[in-house]
Amino acid sequence: MPTLTNKRILITRTRHQASDLAAQLEALGATPILIPTIEIAPPETYAPLDAALTCLRTYDWLVFTSANAVEAFHHRAQFQRLTQLPKHIAVIGPATLRAANNIGLTVDLVPPKYIAESLAQALLPEAPGKSFLLIRAAEARDTIPEALTAAGAIVTIAEAYRNQIPPDSISALQALFSTPANYPDAITFTSASTARNLITLLETANQTLPPNIALASIGPITSQALREFGYEPTLEAAEATIPSLVQSLLDHLRPSD
Repeated sequence: MPTLTNKRILITRTRHQASDLAAQLEALGATPILIPTIEIAPPETYAPLDAALTCLRTYDWLVFTSANAVEAFHHRAQFQRLTQLPKHIAVIGPATLRAANNIGLTVDLVPPKYIAESLAQALLPEAPGKSFLLIRAAEARDTIPEALTAAGAIVTIAEAYRNQIPPDSISALQALFSTPANYPDAITFTSASTARNLITLLETANQTLPPNIALASIGPITSQALREFGYEPTLEAAEATIPSLVQSLLDHLRPSD
């Protein structure tokens, strides 16, 4: 039985990735509002990634920190007609694992917690003297390369894409927050970038987040980003996955018995 009936929930993730979250919310009776605060763009140049791919088989580990990184890798690997892979592949979590499996990659390592700190910790025993190719966003934190380098690894970073702010989202947010009757009951944040960019968009529109809207964070790094702007997350998913985020929303918003 739907338990989020009449709840309006703002989804801030990229438009092409929002459907899964929207479908899960709709199944619970909620009304998803799709206003992306990030969109995926090519890197300033593919040269570092392409250079790394030409010697792909020489790396001991290939590391992906997002599904978008897998998709960008696949695009460039097809462009170069690459067939040989490193000995081992690591990914940051279930969504990235699915993306890797979907293009035929066999993954050797998924960390127990789906954050960069946990992935770095899981890779440390493999680090001394080994070479790692880390494929990531231009804006990614340096948690993984710094930890691996300190442990004696040789790390190559290849930026595969950029997160940027969709300019057309400003008018949509202005309309959404123009009157209290339009306010969502909750806002979901699935990455630190979605949080930072929403605040930036609202500031551009000369608006702030109204009180009494539940701020739903997918994990500790996203929560930290909200706090940097002075907003305390109302809830944080138990693990950094969409189903866990939905469950946290359900626990918070469903009517009490």
